[in-house]
Amino acid sequence: MKTIKVGGVPEHFNWPWRLAVESGRLLDLGVELRWQDYPGGSGVLSQALEVGELDLALLLTEAAATAIANGARHRIVSWYTQSPLIWGIHVPSASDLTSVNDIQGARYAISRHGSGSHLMCFAHAEQQAWDLSALNFVVVGGLQGAVDAFRRGQADVFFWEKYMTQPLVESGEFRRVGEFVAPWPAFVLCAAEAQLADPALAIAVLGVVLSCAAGVAAAGESAEQIAAQYGLAPADVSAWLQTTRWASAPGIDTEVLARVLQVLEKVGLAPAGQTPENLLVP
Repeated sequence: MKTIKVGGVPEHFNWPWRLAVESGRLLDLGVELRWQDYPGGSGVLSQALEVGELDLALLLTEAAATAIANGARHRIVSWYTQSPLIWGIHVPSASDLTSVNDIQGARYAISRHGSGSHLMCFAHAEQQAWDLSALNFVVVGGLQGAVDAFRRGQADVFFWEKYMTQPLVESGEFRRVGEFVAPWPAFVLCAAEAQLADPALAIAVLGVVLSCAAGVAAAGESAEQIAAQYGLAPADVSAWLQTTRWASAPGIDTEVLARVLQVLEKVGLAPAGQTPENLLVP
């Protein structure tokens, strides 16, 4: 039996991994899967892959591309989702900022440099034709860090997945002034350097997980179970399930990765000359 350590941000997107473990189908592959939550986001997950703390990790596509383009040794194995992430654009409830136009020049809370919450600020500002060099970032370490930074008046705006922040919006802690749909699929599965010589097992594991994911939306009880696990409202989970498309099978679209690299290079977060093949498991 081979133990594989897998990590991700503690969010509803991870539900198929739990189903895969409970199904026993991974044991049939000779795999004991150990899951670890990383609230700090994709930046922390990337570091965990680099130091061998994890074998596999679910990273935001843009965060994985940025890390690898800048010298990280892990590589992308496959898409995990085909649908993009919907980011909520949040401000403190008492803020004077009332629209997306108002956040230009504001202090952006980010989990860390190179994280999805950091990169989406650039992607959004680039779409708005704002001065990218004028963006002002405050590193807060994750969702709870953003809550604390808002309370202390240390940041003005925060990008985070809209369904995970919905309870904070409903409680009045956050106010959502807009949304931003990422211009590419949300998540990829990455493998640590030690796993690159033989990625077949990682692909087999992902195949089981994606098979479980395909049945999530069809199962009537899924929304209730996911809501209970992640502290969300069943109605919000149902809405999320309707917008989420999982990868149908392990694989990657290099044309999409090329577009990711183009944007990252344009905003100064990836060096010139990178190709999609540089990001992938050989």
